[in-house]
Amino acid sequence: MELLPKSLAITIFIFLTIRFSYCEGDNSEQYYFTICSTNKQLSCGDFKNLPYPFWGESRPEFCGLRDFKIHCGDNYHHPVIQINGLDYLILNVSQSNDTDSMTLARSDLWDGPCSPKYVNTTLDHNLFRFAPTVGNLTLIYKCQKQLHQEFVSHGYSNFTCGGDGGNVETVYYANDSLVSNLGGSLRACGNVIRVSISKSTTGLVGVKEALKEGFDVEYDHRFRMACGACERSGGKCGSNVTTSRFLCFCRAGSAEDSVCPSHSGIGLFSAFVICCFKNKVLALMSTKFWANLTDKNDQGLEDFIRSYAYLNVQRYAFSDLKKMTKSFKEKLGQGGYGEVYKGKLLDGERLVAVKVLNASKGNGEDFINEVASISRTSHINIVTLLGFCLEGSKRALVFEFVSNGSLEKFIQNDNRSETTPSLEWHELLQIGIGIARGLEYLHRGCNTRILHFDIKPHNILLDEDLCPKITDFGLAKLCPRKESIISTLDGARGTIGYIAPEVCSRNFGGVSHKSDVYSYGMMILEMVGGIKSIREAETECTQKSGGYFPDYIYKHLEADSNLTPRGVETDEENEIARKMIIVGLWCIQTMPSDRPSMTKVIEMLEGSLETLHIPPKSFMSTPITSSPELQLTNSSFSSSAVSN
Repeated sequence: MELLPKSLAITIFIFLTIRFSYCEGDNSEQYYFTICSTNKQLSCGDFKNLPYPFWGESRPEFCGLRDFKIHCGDNYHHPVIQINGLDYLILNVSQSNDTDSMTLARSDLWDGPCSPKYVNTTLDHNLFRFAPTVGNLTLIYKCQKQLHQEFVSHGYSNFTCGGDGGNVETVYYANDSLVSNLGGSLRACGNVIRVSISKSTTGLVGVKEALKEGFDVEYDHRFRMACGACERSGGKCGSNVTTSRFLCFCRAGSAEDSVCPSHSGIGLFSAFVICCFKNKVLALMSTKFWANLTDKNDQGLEDFIRSYAYLNVQRYAFSDLKKMTKSFKEKLGQGGYGEVYKGKLLDGERLVAVKVLNASKGNGEDFINEVASISRTSHINIVTLLGFCLEGSKRALVFEFVSNGSLEKFIQNDNRSETTPSLEWHELLQIGIGIARGLEYLHRGCNTRILHFDIKPHNILLDEDLCPKITDFGLAKLCPRKESIISTLDGARGTIGYIAPEVCSRNFGGVSHKSDVYSYGMMILEMVGGIKSIREAETECTQKSGGYFPDYIYKHLEADSNLTPRGVETDEENEIARKMIIVGLWCIQTMPSDRPSMTKVIEMLEGSLETLHIPPKSFMSTPITSSPELQLTNSSFSSSAVSN
């Protein structure tokens, strides 16, 4: 009888005869152990021992995790951590069995909210999440004085900045429940930012005190748990600075994925197995959380389920949605991704639109895209996401209710009902500017650049004041601000007629935020085309010559022909029409580099017609044609850094 299988005997023989240096590191890894041992204590301000994964000052990066760098500010008694480009003071660090958290306060608001950076409080949701105790406060700056009474009547509080011989400014603030009441009035204010505070301070202290109290942010306690296991095995906690992967530096010079090996026979054999198979079996930890060992097609949703608490939105049960909508009684519309119903929040005070997504949309990419992207935003021209539902195959999104519906029904004759009023030219211009501001915010105002990929009239909602709000982020992509080109995008995405050339073929350039500019330009031309005589010109162009409408407009502009729509009574309205056409033609230039940024578009629309020049005719002679609502089947992509 064979006592040992031949293969196992050979394995043990090899194990007993090889040098164990295979499992040992070099002197550099011994150096890491020594440095992380002697620099274990990290003191900063009033903090005498900041624990792993924090690093900075005398503790090098390989003794912590990349995104937990702190520095000691000269003007504060607190360590400072940077998240999404903003500096935060760490007021407290708390560790328990299942949760690690820190209390943060924005450094730019520490001495008062009068000189802030005009950006929202956001987190890197891969690493941090807002604690349940966190609420939001909206600060509104540089408003026209005549709005004071309106703000006060809606329950807004205010304080003053400046004085002592300088300019005095009144700043207004309110919580989320009040902000929606103002609608279009916020457009008359220069800056609106959303900041986080502790709910416990709401109404009890002034805004300055609330900002100094800070708010709680949670991070994964498994960082600390892994470090504890490492140190109990005699190691020191650290990371690979290239991959940001957790490492346990050992006295013998090795760097392990979890714990240091013991020196018993069994321990050595275990160490051998770990060394041989660690890259395949034990690569469990990274700063971007642990991979979920589920079926590949469900990976995105599983990750989302695990980390939804990082999003500052409410999660609802499907039964809650049925109550909100009275069993989905009033249908507002239907799109390629599902149906939209009118409802009311359970407190009975706020109207909402509930978008129930089709259960047949594959791995839920559109659902994840929409929640992950829109939850990062807070802007008057972006629809507000209030919550979501993820319950088995049931997926739904809860938005603010926008009373006038989509722009599409206002500008397309075949969609306009008898009760839908026509838009005046000055209203069209303001709507165009509002959409441009929303896109500018997505491209530049967020800490993470958001590319929408489906700008069209159907995805623009108008409130009671005709303030436009961009919606439907199902095809959106997130891109770090320093990286503006998506180098890998498998297939086209968007809607026929609005898709930028480079989205369909890389021969035209890289896919970037300029792809949204193209879609915006086509929409602006369609807004102009919604006026009767222009629409008739489009029909005549298509029917008689089979031509492309931008070609037709360009030729008439170049010849200085009269494209003035029927019913225009003033030179101002004629100037608006011509201005919108020229801007639209600039936006649909074939090469992305020839298109203006959304910041430039706003400047052009708000400036005078005399400063605008007709662009060279470099747009395509035929529109990009493809199947409606093209989209990616593979959501992964990589980005390469280029200049903006």
